Order: sequence, then C-alpha cells, then structure tokens
Amino acid sequence: MGKVLVFGHKNPDTDTIGSAIAYAHLKSELGADVEPVRLGEVNGETQYALDHFNVEAPRYVETVANETDQVILVDHNERQQSVSDIDQVQIKEVIDHHRIANFETSDPLYYRAEPVGCTATILNKLYKENNVEIPKNIAGLMLSCIISDSLLFKSPTCTEEDIQAAKELAEIAGTDAESYGLEMLKAGADVSDKTPEDLISLDAKEFEMGSEKVEIAQVNVVDPNDVLSRQSQIEEAINKTIDDKGLSLFLFVVTDILNNNSEAVALGSRTDAVEKAFDVTLSENKATLEGVVSRKKQIVPFVKEAM
Repeated sequence: MGKVLVFGHKNPDTDTIGSAIAYAHLKSELGADVEPVRLGEVNGETQYALDHFNVEAPRYVETVANETDQVILVDHNERQQSVSDIDQVQIKEVIDHHRIANFETSDPLYYRAEPVGCTATILNKLYKENNVEIPKNIAGLMLSCIISDSLLFKSPTCTEEDIQAAKELAEIAGTDAESYGLEMLKAGADVSDKTPEDLISLDAKEFEMGSEKVEIAQVNVVDPNDVLSRQSQIEEAINKTIDDKGLSLFLFVVTDILNNNSEAVALGSRTDAVEKAFDVTLSENKATLEGVVSRKKQIVPFVKEAM
C-alpha cells in the first residue's frame, strides 16, 4: 500500500531532513518506490541549507499507517522519537548513528548503524557502494548534515570519516565547507523570533532511562543570553511539558557554537542526576557545562548513568 516512506525523528534537525532526502534519492535511483517525509517543522538552519542548494522540504506527516505499510528510518531508531503509529507499519530499513534502544521488529530488516558523527556520512558510503553518483544539490545537503551534527567539525562526535566525507561532498557541491558552514550555523542560531515553546521543542528528544522518562532539548546560539534572558518563561514551558508527558527530568541545553560550551537548565524530580552527571551544582536551576556540545556523546550517556 503506497510508497515506502523515509523519515527521521520528531523535531527534525538538518541531518534528519537531509538524510531522508538523500536516502530516498538513492533508493529511487536503485528502483525503489519511496518518498521522503518529515515529522515536524523545518528549523532555520535546515531551511537555510534547503534554500542554498535549491531543495524542496519533504512534506509533513503526523501518521504513516494511513498511507503505507512499510517505512525506512534514518537518524533514529528509538520508538518514542519516531512517528506515533510506528507500531502499525513494517520497518524495512534503518540507517543511523545513535545508540540502539527500545527497538525490535517482527520481520528481518536491513540495519546499518555506524559510530560516526552523522547519518549522511554513512549515506556517502552507500552511494559509493551502489555506484550511484551524488547530484550536486544532494551533496550540498549531505555536507550540511555533517556540518550541523559536528558543529563544523568541532564536536567530539566528529570522526575522521565525517571529515573525509565532508571534503568529498564539498567538492561535488562546489562549496567551501568552512565559510558556508559558519553561515548555516549562524542562520540556525537566530532565535529572536522563537517563543519559549519553540525553543524547547526545536531539537528535543525523549529517552527512557530505566523506568523514568527524560527529555533533553538543545538549541545552538551565538550568544546564550539571547535565550537565557527569557529563562523564567522557558521554565514555565518546560514545567508544562513535564506535567503533560510525565517526565522525571527535562534538560534544556543552550550551546554556544563559537566557544563550545553549554548552559544547562534542568527541571523535574531528578535534577540531581544532572548535578551528579556533570559534577555541578545547579543555581536557579542552571549550570555551566564546560566543553559540552554533543547531546549524543557528552550528555545522554552521563545522565543515563547518573539516573
């Protein structure tokens, strides 16, 4: 029934949107009937990349079982981060670079997970393995994915494979990765028009840690004060989310993309896990996380262990 839909996680970031588009193109070139879709709004950084390389955003869907019975996941595998009716469709493939958690299927599938900094780095390999040429605009979008996930190659999640893939993709796209990347990140760091509700949901992921539910949201900025000057309103929005979702902890991380530090705002019944994880003391629900920029590598594992 219908095309196979390709999508990444809720609250999509550049890697989620770009990888869905890039993998759908590869699968189409190999003869599959597929379509990239998205599970949320396109953020400013991603829109900058789409506009720069003249690529249309995938259409938005709230559910998938009403139009297909097979899907492909990119940039995620945890069910709480996926579409709400994921249990009603068959997962045909997963292409991901995150931990594997809360995931099982009733049928065999193709699963490609690698410890690299970005899904697009894996896709670059898949294009080469299948002898499919990457179009200029798709290469630019994949480059954008790597720049985004690696914070322009400064994140500890960034590997040599990511850097090499970025060089190859920049050459195909005819783009200077450093200058373009900085402009793209700055475009995403403009939060002047965002509401508190926007800020805590732009890039938020929910995790099951033991018997407790934790949500960790992150926003990248040039000046953290652009966000923290509205801390009281942001805390109101966070507390509402905690109540609505039954969370034990909501951790909101404001990352300075120029200085590679983060400010964390923690609320909920388990804020002690944040203090323990990072050896900090929260003051007015806030603490500085020196050198912390990666949710995947520097935040989630330590919070999980502390809880």
